Amino acid sequence: MQTIKEITATLKAATQYETWMKTIQQDERAGVQKAWQQFLKRMDKQQKLQQEHDAKIAFDAQFGQLVAGVDEAGRGPLAGPVVTAAVILPKNCKALLGLNDSKQLSKEVRERMCELVKEHALSYNVHFQSAKIIDELNIYEATKQSMAISVETLNIKPDFVIADAMTLPIAIPQQSIIKGDAKSLAIAAASILAKTARDYYMEELAQNFPQYGFEQHAGYGTKQHLEALAKYGPTIHHRASFEPIKSMIKG
Repeated sequence: MQTIKEITATLKAATQYETWMKTIQQDERAGVQKAWQQFLKRMDKQQKLQQEHDAKIAFDAQFGQLVAGVDEAGRGPLAGPVVTAAVILPKNCKALLGLNDSKQLSKEVRERMCELVKEHALSYNVHFQSAKIIDELNIYEATKQSMAISVETLNIKPDFVIADAMTLPIAIPQQSIIKGDAKSLAIAAASILAKTARDYYMEELAQNFPQYGFEQHAGYGTKQHLEALAKYGPTIHHRASFEPIKSMIKG
């Protein structure tokens, strides 16, 4: 008879239900049953992930063969660029199982998914729109322009574009999708690329301006950031059209 330790290790390594597991179900040892319940819980989670993944792929497939998903990161912060990304994924995206809206994933998972997206995407592009352009155009127009550039500079021209809650100034057929990063695998992939790229940028910016704590809040209006602004004033990377920076400059 196998030990509880051996059975636990075997179940942890298993990726699907197999007939030999019937004997484990009948094993009355408490440790075995605990391991069995953990296995069932893991399989249930895996099944849900697969169902969500399949639903996202099916959502994208309704728009055609080469569908570009587009999303942004950083519309709300007081400092730094808004970053947009466009991604065209292949039909077979098994490697991206678990890909979701970037806000729903930990930094570690985002970074891992970012590399997988870059590895498996048919084409992708990331664009940075500076604080200067944001102030010149306004954040909405600056984001829209950046998204359009992300699409137009892809090395493969998409048949259709789906953007997260935005209509773009492009000639390619498109559709704005509300909460697109939760419905579309391509938009979720774009969300990951944009968020990861922006976080890296803000971490690098923090090295030149350590007093603001950009690596911690990514430019958002946290208490720490507002206190630093009050003490040191805004930098060239702050958005002069955003409050309270606008009032600080006027004052």
